[in-house]
Amino acid sequence: MQIDFKKLFPRIDPKAFSFFPIFSHFYEGVIITDHKGTVLFYNDKQAKIDDLDPNYVLGKKIADVYRVDDGISPMMLCLKNGNSIDNLASYYRTCLGRIVNSIHNVYPLHTNGVLIGAICFIRDYRSVEQTFETISKSSQPILQDYPDSNTKIRHWERPSNGTRFRFEDIVGSDTEFLNAVESAQLAAKSPSPILLFGETGTGKELLAQSIHNAGPRKKHQYIALNCAAIPENLMEGILFGTVKGAFTDAMDKPGLFEKANHGTLLLDEVNSMPKGLQAKLLRVLQEKKVRRVGSLEEIDVDIKIISSVNNEPYQAIKDNELRADLFYRLGVVFIRIPPLRERKVDIDLLIRYFLHTCNQALGKDISGVSSEVMTLFLQYHWPGNVRELEHVIEGAMNMVRYRQTIELTHLSVHEARMKTPLLSKQDTLESQNSNTLAELDQSASLLTPVTVSTNSQKTLNEIQSTNEQRCISEALTITGGNAAQAAKKIGISPQLLQHKLKKYRINRKSFKIQNKS
Repeated sequence: MQIDFKKLFPRIDPKAFSFFPIFSHFYEGVIITDHKGTVLFYNDKQAKIDDLDPNYVLGKKIADVYRVDDGISPMMLCLKNGNSIDNLASYYRTCLGRIVNSIHNVYPLHTNGVLIGAICFIRDYRSVEQTFETISKSSQPILQDYPDSNTKIRHWERPSNGTRFRFEDIVGSDTEFLNAVESAQLAAKSPSPILLFGETGTGKELLAQSIHNAGPRKKHQYIALNCAAIPENLMEGILFGTVKGAFTDAMDKPGLFEKANHGTLLLDEVNSMPKGLQAKLLRVLQEKKVRRVGSLEEIDVDIKIISSVNNEPYQAIKDNELRADLFYRLGVVFIRIPPLRERKVDIDLLIRYFLHTCNQALGKDISGVSSEVMTLFLQYHWPGNVRELEHVIEGAMNMVRYRQTIELTHLSVHEARMKTPLLSKQDTLESQNSNTLAELDQSASLLTPVTVSTNSQKTLNEIQSTNEQRCISEALTITGGNAAQAAKKIGISPQLLQHKLKKYRINRKSFKIQNKS
């Protein structure tokens, strides 16, 4: 059945609907309706989920195709209030009686401020489970050695244990970063749980996979779960498994704990896990037994647990995002991965690494970046960390035509954003807390770069250390020795500031006398 969009929407350019055929190839089910709930588009994936003929569905009302327990489908709810619906886990019955457990994402469609319909993306619960079942099935070669002009590139076959990376794939020379890697290497031999703390893009997954491949469990499965990406009412079944009859359409399915038995399970962003589920997770860790949803039987599991958080753990506990007892259980070995802004000595190494990999992928021969680009990179604060650097390099390389170096002109999309000062976000927060302009001017002075003589024999690490000490001292001077305020002013966590104070032997109490208040 073909829908005449021009007839249905005479005032809308028919080209606006030209993208609809794209949805025919989506892995997710896609349904598009007009503002009255009439089905205008219904892709083949959704037809398989519902076991319905598309020709039967097209042109019918949503209420005639589906039956829901509360009488209001997510689609009609979106059309009613005009608000989007994200990751809604529910079940519905088709007009022929088929029951489907699914995850809905519904978005209103507007033109000129007028609601004209809605689009719904549907994932079958079973397909979500299958995603985790196929995580580890792919295999492809990856780099083993750091590439440079004097090194022949060797490759290794990705093992069939769900990983891609080993410690040999890690690039960096920063002292604090190498300390984190060394700690991970030592902890890899131990059965103790490991908690990785690092901002988004710092390489937590890379380190977790490396730990697995360096330990005694490397021949067994490595499975990763992003706790922030799974709807709350599905997570328990995915983690612990289900038994038939536990809920509508439930089947006898092992959870990730069972699938990762004798291997490693990464719980990424564990602070995003619901508090009730955190309590159940704590019991599993303590008892080393798991119970499927709907079952009374306990199953023994032997798993290496690696978890990660992208926020300061003690702050997450304070904000009631993370149970304190779970943190102490997961953080037997606690490893902090420094953000890229704290390891700028590695930027040159990382650039060369990404240039090599992108040259291979894009079929180019770009040898480096200009001095202007390098200066910009060293001044930029990299909120997206190593992942952001990789994407910036790849994006710039797509813009290079004839040159062998990346110039500022190739960064036109990123340049304006990258010239934003390091403390601009922090300054905004401080201004909201009624700081004076004089204070903001003082904090801006912390951005003054260290000048280096051409005859200087200092290494980049030494220069960075000097700059860090000066920034910390100036921040403590401004705040009268208040460590929390100083940490906020220079854009780091209080925990990291305490680490820096010990590292540089700075006594914050000596700055109290300089407080003007």
